[in-house]
Amino acid sequence: MAAATHNPLDAPGNEFAVRRLLDTDVVAVREVNCRGTCRHRSAEECASSTHLVFPFRGVYLRHVGRDQAVADANHVLFFNREQGYQVSHPVSGGDTSLVLSVAEPLLAEIVPGPLVAAGPSLSLNLQHLRIDARAQALVMLLRHALGKGSIEALEAEGLSLTLISRAVGPRTARASGATWARRRLVDRVKVMLAGDLSRRWTLAEIAAEIGGSPVYLTQAFQQVEGLPLYRYHLRLRLARALDLIAEREDLSGLAQDLGFSSHSHFSAAFRQAYGQSPSEFAKDFDSRIS
Repeated sequence: MAAATHNPLDAPGNEFAVRRLLDTDVVAVREVNCRGTCRHRSAEECASSTHLVFPFRGVYLRHVGRDQAVADANHVLFFNREQGYQVSHPVSGGDTSLVLSVAEPLLAEIVPGPLVAAGPSLSLNLQHLRIDARAQALVMLLRHALGKGSIEALEAEGLSLTLISRAVGPRTARASGATWARRRLVDRVKVMLAGDLSRRWTLAEIAAEIGGSPVYLTQAFQQVEGLPLYRYHLRLRLARALDLIAEREDLSGLAQDLGFSSHSHFSAAFRQAYGQSPSEFAKDFDSRIS
């Protein structure tokens, strides 16, 4: 295996663009954009400190030994200090993530005991967890507010800790009992969905692409992710709407671009996830970051 290199957060190059959004004694927040030109596994890298990565645009795979995790807007990924990993990009277009680094003693207070791996330093025993709609909204609020400079450090620190607490809390801290083969099958499906958010997939089309029966695929996805395949895809599309809603005035056009059958369908799904209609959220969002 190739010798481990430093994490791109430490020394970004041509492949990465790192935007520093916040630096305090409590938390550091970065927006990391990757061009995603490496389709196959990269050289091994390692993080100099433990951090949590919230992808919100694009998709990639993170490999730790024989294990892999799909990095998409439905998940938070855990990059442990000095843990070697590789990345690959099965879908073109690159990716962007919000990366949070918290002082280790504070992180130890937040992370539930079952997620902590045995060892001299704090590390998490999972590569990733699925996050809920509220956590997705917090990611976007933190990113936009810090990007526009419309939030004070104290509020940003509190928002960051709230996001981390929610991401590792009981709503998402669920270990999958699925086999390695089922997890890999579901990973292929997740990459397909994230790679074409606007497509109105049918179960038969997905099964044909993957090479399995619709019944087996439905059962495997439910076991691995704990929610139906359709709802997983819906959350990916709504997360993309959160990313774009601050810059799109034509919400009907946004709904169409994301594959919703109508503006009313988009509004109903958005309200169910975030408690507001897209227009209400956009106004409230704009008032909070202006």
